[in-house]
Amino acid sequence: MEGFLSWFFAFMTTMIQGVWRIFSNFFGGIIQIFNFPAYFDQIQQYKSGFSALDWILCIITLILSFAVWALIFFMIALIIRKYIRFRRSLVGNEDLLEEIADLHRDVIKLTKEKERILNLKVGQTGISVEQLKSIYSGEDSIEKLDIPSEIAEKDLQNTADTGTADTVRNDNIRTDTPMPETVMAGGNVNRFIRLTAVDEKYEFYKAPDYVRNMSLIEICEDIRNFACSKMNLFYDLKTIRLLFAGLASTKLILLQGISGTGKTSLPYMLGKYFKNDATIASVQPSWRDRTELFGYFNEFTKRFNETEVLKRIYEASYNDDLNIIVLDEMNIARVEYYFAEMLSILEMPDPSEWKIELVPSSWAGDPRHLNEGKLIIPQNVWYIGTANNDDSTFAVSDKVYDRALAINLDSKGVAFDAPETESKEMSYSYIDSLYNKAISENPVSKSNIDKIHKLDLYVIEKFRIAFGNRIINQLHHFVPVYVAAGGTELDGIDYILATKILRKFESLNLSLIRDEIKGLISFLNINFGENTMNECIAYLERLQKMY
Repeated sequence: MEGFLSWFFAFMTTMIQGVWRIFSNFFGGIIQIFNFPAYFDQIQQYKSGFSALDWILCIITLILSFAVWALIFFMIALIIRKYIRFRRSLVGNEDLLEEIADLHRDVIKLTKEKERILNLKVGQTGISVEQLKSIYSGEDSIEKLDIPSEIAEKDLQNTADTGTADTVRNDNIRTDTPMPETVMAGGNVNRFIRLTAVDEKYEFYKAPDYVRNMSLIEICEDIRNFACSKMNLFYDLKTIRLLFAGLASTKLILLQGISGTGKTSLPYMLGKYFKNDATIASVQPSWRDRTELFGYFNEFTKRFNETEVLKRIYEASYNDDLNIIVLDEMNIARVEYYFAEMLSILEMPDPSEWKIELVPSSWAGDPRHLNEGKLIIPQNVWYIGTANNDDSTFAVSDKVYDRALAINLDSKGVAFDAPETESKEMSYSYIDSLYNKAISENPVSKSNIDKIHKLDLYVIEKFRIAFGNRIINQLHHFVPVYVAAGGTELDGIDYILATKILRKFESLNLSLIRDEIKGLISFLNINFGENTMNECIAYLERLQKMY
């Protein structure tokens, strides 16, 4: 035993000395690397033989040596730091997976609770949830269910008297018990309650006697006087002209400016003037897709949740009225998200292709003007959006600006006296005929077309921005109608160029193109004449002041 203990002591002593040498040599090496007193003694020993060049080489050697070691230690510290972050991310992912599993369990519990509550609500009739679904999907009738007919009839009668739907809410889970009107006579399912009501409203519709004896100049002046005398709203005549010319060139108008300048009141007043109130949709920050505008199909209730916008578009297919839909605060959410499909549809050259798909297929009880689940967007609907330019809103993208006509309302109207003016009923067909007449009688002159072409080449060369075919087409519709409404051709061209082309300069680095902007101002004055392109020059001068 004593022999073993002696050997074991010697064995462990040798091993521990080895471990100690690992640490002592490692730290000893580090200490030796940074042994500055030793380095100082060496310099003292050899400095007597140093020349000026030797001193320079000595200093460079010291700097490079310690820089290399500093870099090595920095890289080691960086690797350790990345490793620690990597480990933390692994731990974070594991926590997320556990949280997701907990959420799945909560969803299952909530779903069971929802079904339990629904069973309690229909339990008095003796109908199960599955049987209730079958009733409203048209698969079964009351006679096929094994329940007393007196109870079923009494329950349906009570539901018809209240005219409401029971609703069970559980956070984002929503279950709507269908209204009795969902099942139509003959067993057909009515998915579109509001649109079907429009069908019934226009079953015996007779068009009113529209006013057909006013020119565009008279209409613009009449609207301005109506706004003043009946609604105490004051607008410049130029603003009304711009609005009417814009309606001729595009279906989307964008009213922008500071708050309190009457952006929402303008289309509201226009609806009152035409005796066809505008539909106002208040855009919400949460809007992300087209369902916010048109609604969606609820698979459980077998009903389409319709919106007022959808109802107004559908109703416009029955009449020849001027229909206005207002998207109030339209840039409080991203326009190119929730309005993307409409932006594409309104660009199609053939109006018969202006279709939106509401449901994938047609049912027997669908509204009359719905074909294979698709609705044709009628021509007599205009979309007017209002936009505030502040920190609470999103910037309107070029895609929207190119398709819309922007009207800036940056100041309050000045009060004036106007004669008492009554509202008028006008048809879309009549207004459209005035537009077509103006376009044929007041085409943009060839001399101005040539000037615009020269400006296009100049802007391409200096700013790398080009006129698109869409803008030129809008110009050929906007300017003639603006002239027919009482404006001048150059004023119309000036406004289109300022809002469609020069507006794109905001995306450029203005500090680098100050000289080019000065040259563009001179180009406009030389080619179009002094004091003619006031909108363009005022906008360019405002850009210059920004930098």
